Amino acid sequence: MMVSRRKPIQYNEFDVNDVIRRLIAVKTYQKSIDVSEHELKMICNLSRSIFMSQPMLLELEAPLKIAGDIHGQYSDLLRLFDLCGFPPESNYLFLGDYVDRGPKSIETIALLLCYKIKYPKNFFILRGNHEVANLNRIYGFYDECKRRCSVKIWKCFQDVFNCLPVAALIEHKIFCCHGGLSPSLRSLEQIKRITRPVDVQETGMSTALFFL
Repeated sequence: MMVSRRKPIQYNEFDVNDVIRRLIAVKTYQKSIDVSEHELKMICNLSRSIFMSQPMLLELEAPLKIAGDIHGQYSDLLRLFDLCGFPPESNYLFLGDYVDRGPKSIETIALLLCYKIKYPKNFFILRGNHEVANLNRIYGFYDECKRRCSVKIWKCFQDVFNCLPVAALIEHKIFCCHGGLSPSLRSLEQIKRITRPVDVQETGMSTALFFL
């Protein structure tokens, strides 16, 4: 199944509400994604700029919903929103692992990034170990992008993943990350000082935060 072949649009014509509407309408495995490759590139570029404008350690206020691995199970993501409220009814923090394994990784990450674009101060996603090229190259996301879109789209998503924050602190008390704590981590200031983009190697303090 391929992405939609829509006429290319400019950034000032990009309608995130329309893209969200089309993504939410894709609720069955029989439907192909109704978003063009050009729109996916715009989603990546716009969301990347937002991530780069926000800190590596997010400092957030309650209340917000916290969600774990999605792994391309797009129907589960939609059920979660049905249960807990579609943004902006609820604020969200996702802890990583949006792609690989499941059948609809593109829809999953595209919808999450669209909500980040629409609600940059109320919708947050962290980096998981599957938001790393050397993993999602193997576990399904690369093959899905190649089959349904192109390798260029896979590379665009990697550029976004390399800019995702790695941790969040809620109400100065609750520390959230995908993986664990590195023995070299002595203070939260170390996380704040991590510079992006981060092209991950499987060692180091920042990597421990999103590798299991």
